[in-house]
Amino acid sequence: MDRFSKSKVLEFEKIETVNDVLTSKLAKIIISFPNFDNLVEFYTELVSTLIDYKELKKSLGALNWAKKKIPEFSRQFKTSIRKTQDLQSIRRYGKEYYGRISSVMRQIRSNLEFLEETRKIMRNFPTIKEMFTVAIAGFPNVGKSTLLSKLTTSKPDIQSYAFTTTTLNVGYIKENTVKIQFIDTPGTLNRISKMNEIEQIAYLAIKYCANMIIYVYDLSEHYTLKDQEQLLENLKEFDKPIVLYLSKTDILDKKKVAAFKKKVQAITDITILKEKVLEGFKKY
Repeated sequence: MDRFSKSKVLEFEKIETVNDVLTSKLAKIIISFPNFDNLVEFYTELVSTLIDYKELKKSLGALNWAKKKIPEFSRQFKTSIRKTQDLQSIRRYGKEYYGRISSVMRQIRSNLEFLEETRKIMRNFPTIKEMFTVAIAGFPNVGKSTLLSKLTTSKPDIQSYAFTTTTLNVGYIKENTVKIQFIDTPGTLNRISKMNEIEQIAYLAIKYCANMIIYVYDLSEHYTLKDQEQLLENLKEFDKPIVLYLSKTDILDKKKVAAFKKKVQAITDITILKEKVLEGFKKY
């Protein structure tokens, strides 16, 4: 093979390599994102709440454009190189090709950066299954996580999903053919615009995933009873069955516990609480 023919073959191989590597990487990024039109409501709301959805669609569209444009340029310049009879033209077409491809990649640089940040956010989305779900709600440090571990001791499957300085815990209980999902939902249910990321996720989990709510009271003075009653009123707006549970009874005065149980019909026994949950499951 003469020098001219070798130059053509070499330039073809370079173009094909650039084309294959870039289109493959772009395709991989695109398919790593779900089909947002087919998401269940919880995840649809997560995306629209935590991510700039318009920018997300725009960025994925930009990558699709680049994925189509690169092969288009590859075919165009391979045709030009194939037709030329001039060694200098082969080199010139090669440089022009890399210039065009570089221009395409520069145009989508901000889109790639946005998608990478979006991927980091979505990677931390909790895995909430479509099944009977109980949200455990209440102020921070009232004993929600402890209650979750007590409720799921028969078949524990507790997973921590790290966000900033807090976690969203999901656990499961299995009894014979019954499987129930529990979500420990942090946050105080402020207006959603004032919530941090984990609180927004917890809010949406209660709204779209929970079939029942266990509200945890704590009378050990971490939070005033008035504040806890207000949070309970906020939860009632979700229009879901609510079971009241009083935590930390081992460190409280027995008379105080008895009076409070009678006043609000709160449960303190885990076995009775499980029975209430199972009753809710049967009505599901």
